[in-house]
Amino acid sequence: MARTIQSLERAAAMLRLLAGGERRLGLSDVASALGLAKGTAHGILRTLQQEGFVEQDPASGRYQLGAELLRLGNSYLDVHELRARALVWADDLARSSGESVYLGVLHQQGVLIIHHVFRPDDSRQVLEVGAMQPLHSTALGKVLSAYDPVAHSEAAEAEREAFTPRTVTGLADFEGILDLTRARGWASDVEETWEGVASVASPIYDRRRMPVGAVGVTGAVERVCEAGELRAQLVAAVRDCARAVSRDLGAGRF
Repeated sequence: MARTIQSLERAAAMLRLLAGGERRLGLSDVASALGLAKGTAHGILRTLQQEGFVEQDPASGRYQLGAELLRLGNSYLDVHELRARALVWADDLARSSGESVYLGVLHQQGVLIIHHVFRPDDSRQVLEVGAMQPLHSTALGKVLSAYDPVAHSEAAEAEREAFTPRTVTGLADFEGILDLTRARGWASDVEETWEGVASVASPIYDRRRMPVGAVGVTGAVERVCEAGELRAQLVAAVRDCARAVSRDLGAGRF
């Protein structure tokens, strides 16, 4: 079992302490509550203060949670707002397409699945919320890489693993795929990540017209594709779903 870092554990305990009970606590209160020497508690508080996670009232000298935690919390809430806005539209897309629907966002050099609607049949399926997908080969990942500069940098600089013989790993070819994605407004993955599986995805924008995620449909190649190409009606349905979620997030009509 990996060893934990004591100073981080103490800092986390300190933040939890400040988050509950009284709004502001003095140094002695913090040290006593956590069983720490005042010098140790003061050092951790000063570090948290420098990072913006804790603020000190100039008049009383007491500590409270800082604005940086609010910023991080808002980032977390943004993801949940995206999921909340997409629930109905994702359900509708699953019903109309007959396939699984995924909602993904950029996270730690990959695509984090934040919502998954099962294919509407009686087959056995596994919930993939919380799973990670690669940026360079999946439809969701290509969409994020095409429209989000941070995702693009992550995908371009990372080692692009070949999952199947169809996976594009060369940088020039990958950039060409991203150019095509921007030109048509959607991305595809036809057996580039998993044999026998195809996907199509489109970007979701927020009120600032910034890309905040992607929605896509995934299914067996024989159902999702027709004559070697993704079914046009499926592509249109995914794009309509992405537009609807974007409008609900305040992006307006586009």
